[in-house]
Amino acid sequence: MTETTENNDVTTHDDDDCLQASRDELAQYIALNLKDYLVSREWQKDELCLNVQREDICYVLKFLRDDARCRFTQLMNVTAVDYPDHTERFSIVYNLLSLTNNDRIRLKTTASETDIVPSATSVFSSAGWMEREVFDLFGVAFANHADLRRILTDYGFDGHPLRKDFPLTGYVELRYSEEEKRVVYEPVELTQDFRSFDNVSPWEGMTNIQLPGDEKGVKPEFGWTPSKVELAGKE
Repeated sequence: MTETTENNDVTTHDDDDCLQASRDELAQYIALNLKDYLVSREWQKDELCLNVQREDICYVLKFLRDDARCRFTQLMNVTAVDYPDHTERFSIVYNLLSLTNNDRIRLKTTASETDIVPSATSVFSSAGWMEREVFDLFGVAFANHADLRRILTDYGFDGHPLRKDFPLTGYVELRYSEEEKRVVYEPVELTQDFRSFDNVSPWEGMTNIQLPGDEKGVKPEFGWTPSKVELAGKE
């Protein structure tokens, strides 16, 4: 029984080594064929991440999709990350899946607030709605997109809610007016303009008060304690 377990462990370890070796070989193959298009490449949690220029994103996506050794035929999602202190504050991320290789790969490019990123819809038609989400939530525009408009927020929404400089309360609030029988927009009103955060717990200083449910937390008193029957007899 012990030998079987040890053999299984060795086999699993060998499989992991073979998988990583296959990934390293694929990474070198991609780097060799895309050497003129890659800014850099790195491993992030066992996933290969390729950094490319905006104007090359469609070419790299098409290569990864059509190349016989890559076969990253599924675009899982397109998203973005906001870094306000960077000159090109937005990092646009493309996550691809290869069912043939049972592997994933990630592409990244950057853009400023005024830059326009080429749309990936010419390579992956599913990118249409994903790019609309990025446009809606971050304000990143995509060139040659057939229908670039908001998809999650209302068409009259002000701003892009996943930007780091977007206020948590927003600019307007939306509610249904029973009087007007319609949805109305109103300026955000906070019931408390200033909040003082006291780090001291409100329960501190109340050690002399026993709250309901605290009976089990009292210190036990040692000695003889009359039972309920004895107490009933005294009554």
